[in-house]
Amino acid sequence: MKIAIAADHAGFELKEWLKINTTNISFQDFGTHSVSSMDYPDITHPLCSAIENGEYVYGILICGSGQGVAITANKHQTIRAAVCWNEQIAALCRQHNNANVLCLPARFITPEQAKKCVEIFLSTPFEGGRHAVRVNKISC
Repeated sequence: MKIAIAADHAGFELKEWLKINTTNISFQDFGTHSVSSMDYPDITHPLCSAIENGEYVYGILICGSGQGVAITANKHQTIRAAVCWNEQIAALCRQHNNANVLCLPARFITPEQAKKCVEIFLSTPFEGGRHAVRVNKISC
């Protein structure tokens, strides 16, 4: 499975750790490539555009709180980005919201928790049904 991944400076180390320690996933890294301060929209928009263009089905975005990248990602019409910090939320955002971008809060999650969120996010199917009706009402 090939997944788009990106992080700002606060999430850089977690991104690098996930790339090394998550098996059965090939990551396309959209940056950043250091801990030097940068603006999270600069990595979020290219990743989301690649998903919108059909290059990837899922993406992972990481910043300090997860909120900045999620807010930015959700400006894209076909992106449903969800901030997750535990397994239950990672499962529910897929089951009920058909999220296609996982946003991780690097300052509030351990690498092991992040890895588990990634695994759950990527292996949990969308339930459809009544949830599909709701998801179809999201776009403006």
